[in-house]
Formats: sequence, structure tokens, C-alpha cells
Amino acid sequence: MSDLRQPPEPQSPAVDSQPAVHGNDSGGQSSPVGRLAATVERLRREVRAAQAEADGRALIELAKGILVERLGCGPAQASRQLAGLTAQAGVTPLEFAVEVINQASRDRVSEVTNQFLAATADPLEGHSSAVRLRTAESGALAAQDTQAVADSLLEHALTPLGAEAVAIWALGPDGSLALAGSAGFSTAEAGRWRHVPPGVTTVARRGLAERTGQWIRSLSETGLPSIGQHHHSDGGRVAVPAETGGRIHGVLEIAWAAPLEPPPPPIVRQIEALAELCAHTLETYALHHPDGAPLPRVLPDVSELMDLADGLHDPALVLVPHLDSDGHLVDFRIHHVNSRFLDPAGRPRGVVSGALLLEAYPMAAGHSELFERMERVYATGEPFRAHRMRLTALVDDVPLAAVADINISRHGGSVLLIWRIEDETARLASLLQHAQRLGRIGGFEENLLTGEITWNGQLYHLYGRPVSDAAVPLEDLPAHAHPDDAVAIGRFLRTLLHQRRPASTAFRLQRPDGVTRHIRVVAEPVLDSAGQLYVVRGAYQDISAHHWTEVALAATRDQLAHSEQQASERNRLTLQLQHAIMPPTRAPLEVPGLDVAVRYRPAETQHLVGGDWYDAVVLPSRLVLLCVGDVAGHGIEAATSMVVLRNALRGLAVTGAGPGQLLSWLNMVAHHLTGAVTATAVCGLYDPEHHTLRWARAGHLPPVLVRGSDAAPLPLVKGLLLGAVPEATYEEHEVQLAVDDTLLMYTDGLIERRDRSVEESLAQFLTVARAVPPTLDQQLDRLLTHSRSDTDDDTCIVGIRVA
Repeated sequence: MSDLRQPPEPQSPAVDSQPAVHGNDSGGQSSPVGRLAATVERLRREVRAAQAEADGRALIELAKGILVERLGCGPAQASRQLAGLTAQAGVTPLEFAVEVINQASRDRVSEVTNQFLAATADPLEGHSSAVRLRTAESGALAAQDTQAVADSLLEHALTPLGAEAVAIWALGPDGSLALAGSAGFSTAEAGRWRHVPPGVTTVARRGLAERTGQWIRSLSETGLPSIGQHHHSDGGRVAVPAETGGRIHGVLEIAWAAPLEPPPPPIVRQIEALAELCAHTLETYALHHPDGAPLPRVLPDVSELMDLADGLHDPALVLVPHLDSDGHLVDFRIHHVNSRFLDPAGRPRGVVSGALLLEAYPMAAGHSELFERMERVYATGEPFRAHRMRLTALVDDVPLAAVADINISRHGGSVLLIWRIEDETARLASLLQHAQRLGRIGGFEENLLTGEITWNGQLYHLYGRPVSDAAVPLEDLPAHAHPDDAVAIGRFLRTLLHQRRPASTAFRLQRPDGVTRHIRVVAEPVLDSAGQLYVVRGAYQDISAHHWTEVALAATRDQLAHSEQQASERNRLTLQLQHAIMPPTRAPLEVPGLDVAVRYRPAETQHLVGGDWYDAVVLPSRLVLLCVGDVAGHGIEAATSMVVLRNALRGLAVTGAGPGQLLSWLNMVAHHLTGAVTATAVCGLYDPEHHTLRWARAGHLPPVLVRGSDAAPLPLVKGLLLGAVPEATYEEHEVQLAVDDTLLMYTDGLIERRDRSVEESLAQFLTVARAVPPTLDQQLDRLLTHSRSDTDDDTCIVGIRVA
């Protein structure tokens, strides 16, 4: 952030902005107006120079006073001593005076200066920074109001950092922000921003959210409103909370003309020191609106807060801040305990009153975050409320937990803490009432000796009777029930009243409003010391929803059983059809000079019966028809379509047509089938005499040729899947086979996996196929065994080996 430490370009003299007066020399200094303007500007410069000299003289005099106290000498000797030491150090008297003050004060400004000197390699820059801070501090202390403080901060400390304007905001007790002072902004702009109501999000409000404040690169990037937003929209902004003694009194907001880069730590410390100086100023001076009206401040005395706490019906503590020697908030002292207060640990009020909060309740700094909430309330003045916060107290080193509603508010310089510990008995009673309402349960108690009957409100609701009506005795229960339930109720009453044993029954309650509800009643007898029955306790529960649910479930179970039976029969017929046409194993095909074997593995899940099919047959022309196919879908529809296509291809092959023509005819058959069937297939014609294979494909994976220790798929000839269009042509390919060559045709159920691509699965299949067992049957069995397919689909393999 190099621009922070460079002073801005000199501004044009004020006289340039004066209006011209008509006349020959109206704009020059020879005219009366020009001479008056020049005089005003000269006086302004003299006043600023006098102020700067006064600020510097005040620091030098302060350094002389420190030397008088440290050396025990007189003022004249201290002045000579200061001049001599200044000459030896090779710095200006003002820089040396600031060094003496920093060494003696050990305050925030000296701390920031030492950090800056340690971080920079330029001692002159470090001394200049110290002079700027001390001069700004001196000007602020000599100022009569916050407006003068803002002028001093901008002139002495912020302008050398490249800042253009500064605003000091005062935080009101209601959370509002008031513009206490500003410099660099126009008077009209300051008037528009003199008051920001609570809850309005601005740059200054964001600065209250964190102790480190808000460092904004460009105001336009945030979209946040703030003072001077129209003239400084592209510049950077800094909003730092003005805090002292643990309390935030306001916000220091600084504006730059250019975007603000991340500043080095010494610059951050300087601005934080200036914010602390603003906090002391806001705490010291009474604030006024620009029109002169004083800002309202509600600062009640601690005694008034104690009277307020004593008038509350909830337990309350009056807390005052406890600061360390450096003025930092470290704890709160319990100044007063009202008469309603009950210590969770059972200690008397006198033991708690006067103690430090963290000493009396060390667990407040634990997981409950109670102490952090109190710090925040004290710092910002914003109240905090929490429902059912868990509090923990230590009793003889044993943590006891309690749940309470918390209310924390700041009143002047004190904090009022109200906690209402939850009554466990009342909470359990409330939970019981809610449970009875949700469970539609009503309780009762009937004294058989006095006839007194007690019902709760939920039981009146179940009976559909107002609470003003008389309760219904147990003996009158049959009169309010369905006549068909009289036997069950009579058995219930005999068990309860005569056998004196707990009993329960279900019946249909007929209410006065004509509604019938299904009710379950449970009761138990209570015997006196002599063994005589005198009280009956019990409960009614509305089980109407449960009853009708059982009825619906019974009907659903019957329907489901019927559907399962139909589905099972359907699957059984489909499997029978599929296995009748394509048994899992079959006798080998007898062809001279050629071994032919087929394998078919049905789907593992019966309801996924598919449409995979294969065929191997010797045609009248002595050519061998070899084919595999897969009909889309599962179930009886796929199985019947598979039968149609398989038989159609076998019949069409007798014509002597080539494999491409056969697939073209089969495509027309598939397209005109009911339901628009689609399928894939590979069709081949093997000539045993010349050891050649002509083949074509319809959207199917090509055959795999195994020759020696190598296995590779045949070329991917063109061919659309069956049934997609009315007419299609299919490209043929011819391959010359040699002795011991093996050709494999298969369906995708052999290799397809959900978690891998087809290319990866095919590569795995080729690896297994390269290991050639002695017989073709062993090779097909090995391929099925090592198949890694996980789609539960049917699998077909047709293999031929030239002998």
C-alpha cells in the first residue's frame, strides 16, 4: 500500500475558487476583491502555520516537563538538555521531543511507533510517523469538539497516508449512528448524513461487526451507502470501531480517492490508534447535531439500574465493567443481585454479590458463550436475547447444567443480566400435555367411594362434549358405545371392577354430534391399605386413524398378494417360453471341419427376463448360419419378440441371401411388429469349404477373432439397429479363417458394467479371451466364469473354431 505513505499533491489556493468581478482588473490583486481574497488566504495560511507551531510547541513543552521530572532539574536546564540531546541525535527538536514522550508514556501511540520503526528500514519515516501521530493527538486533545478532532486527524495523520476525508461516527444507545465530526466532505454532504437510524447497513455499520473493522478496496464494489459515496465511489474505505475500556463509542471512517490495497501492519496499527483516540474524544465531549441540538444520551446511574432490577419478577444481576491497569475489559463485577435471583449452585445472594462474574461462574466463558455475549453488548450497546441457552455452574467441582432464557442489555456504563431458569416440573407438564394432544389421549381418574370424576381437557375433546358437562362414569360407558361392543365393554368392566386387575378394550364411541370414533380404553384399579378398591385411573385413546389404516392395509395386502401371484405366473410362463426356445445348454452342432458351441445364461433376477437370442444351424446350401441378437426391454413382450425375430431369420436364411440382405429383411419384420420393437443382431454365414465368414451387424458389437495369443474385434461395419426405420441397408464384411482360429459372437450382457465404459469392459474381455483352453466348450465356460458384468442381463455366446 505504497500510496498510504505518500502525501497528496498540493491543492490550488482558495482564491482560485473566488468569483470574478466585472471590470478591467477585476480578477487581479489590484482590484479590491482580489486584494481581499489574497488577504483572506494569507491569514488562513498564517492560522494553519500558527496551529502547527502551537501543536509542535505543545509537544516540545511536554518533553521538557518529562525531563524536569526525570532529571530533577529546572525548566531552563531541561530546555538546554533537550537542545543538546537533539543536536547529538541529529534530528529536529520536534522529532526528539516525540521520542522522549514515547519513552515516557508507554501508551498505544508509542507502541505503534515502535512497531513501525521495527518494520521499516527508513528511520526518518519512522520518526515522521511518530510525529504525525503525536501531533494529531495533541491537536485532538486541544480541540473543543469532535469536529476539530476530525480536522486535526485529517491534517496531521491521514493526509500523509493519502486519505482525502474522514468521518467520526458516534454510536447511540439505540444503535443509531450520528456524524459527530467530519473533514474533507462538503457541508451539505455532512448535513445529509448527520443521523443513520438503527438497522441501516452502511460502511460505518459494517465497521462495528468486527474488532479489526472493515478494510474495503473500492466502495463501488460493495454497493454499501456511505457519506461522500458520489464523489469517492471508486476509492477505498476503512471503518474501524472506536473502542476504549471494552466499550465501542463509535466508528472512525476514512476515505481514499483511489482503490485501497492491503495495508502493511504498521499502517493498520496507526489507524487503530487514531480510532482509540476518537473513542476517548467521544467519551469526553458531549455531541451535538450540526444544527446545534444536543444528541440524546441515556446514562442512568447504577442506583437507578439497581431499582429497576429490584422491580423485575425475573432473577437479575447488575454488572459493572472490571478493567485492568491498561484500561482493557477483563471481567464484570456483580454489583447487585435482586431478590428474585436463585443461584444455580444454591449459594446465598450475599456470596454472589460483589464477586467477579468469572470467579462466581467460571463456566460462563465456556461453550455457552455467555461472557462473549456480555462483552459484545457492553461494547456495542446492542441487546442480546436467547431462548433456552444452556448454562453450567460448578458445585464442588461438579458441573451442573441448567436451561434459561437470557436477556442482556447495557444501561449507561453498566450491564443488566436477566436469566429465567426453566422450571423442570412445568416443562415436563407442558411436554405431557403436548404428547396427549398429539397422541389423541385423554386421562381420567374416578373415585368409586365419593363418585368424583376428573377428566383432562383432551378427554372432553374425544367425547365431543364441552368442559362444562358432567364426566361419564365407567358404568355408563355402554350407553355411549355402539350396541355391538357391549360384550367387550362388559368384559372390560368385570376385569377392572370385580377382578381388580388392569384391563383394556377397544370400542366404537358414539358422540353427541353423531360422529363415531374408534376408541381404546386402558385402566387400572387403585386399592387402599385395607385392599379395597376406591379409585380407578386410566386413559382413552382415539385409534380411528389406526383402525382405518389397518383396514386399508388389509385390503392392500390382499391386492398385493393377488398381484404378486399374477406376476409370478407371468414370469414362470416367460421363463418356460425362453428356456424352451433357447435352453442354457444344447448338443453341439455337427459340421465337418468346424467346432460350434453355444452358451446361454439367463438373467439372475427372474423379473428381468430379457430378449437375448442365438442360433446356429446348417442351411441346405451347406453354409452355417451363425447369429446372436438382443431385443430391447424385458418380460413377456421382449421374449415373444425374440421368438419372432429368431424364427424369421432362420426362415429367411433358406433363400440363400447374404447376411446384409437377411438383416435388411429382418429390419422390416421388426419395424412392423406390434409395439415398434427395436433390437440389435450379428448375422454370419460360414463356408466350411473355403473357411470364409461373411457377416453383417445391426447396431451390435462386432465378433471377436482369437488367433494364436491375440484377440481383437472384427472391423466395425455400418449397420443401423433393427426396427428403427422402415428400410435400411447393411454393410457386409468377409474374413478368411485359418485352422485353430476361434470366432466369438456375444451379447452385451457378457461385458456391460454400470461403472465402466464399453471400451474398458471390452478390453477386459479380450484379455480373458487370449487364453485359449484345449476345447471350445472350456473356452466359452471360462468366458462366462470370468465375466464381470453387473447388469443382471441375459448373456448369449456363440463360438466356432476351425479344426
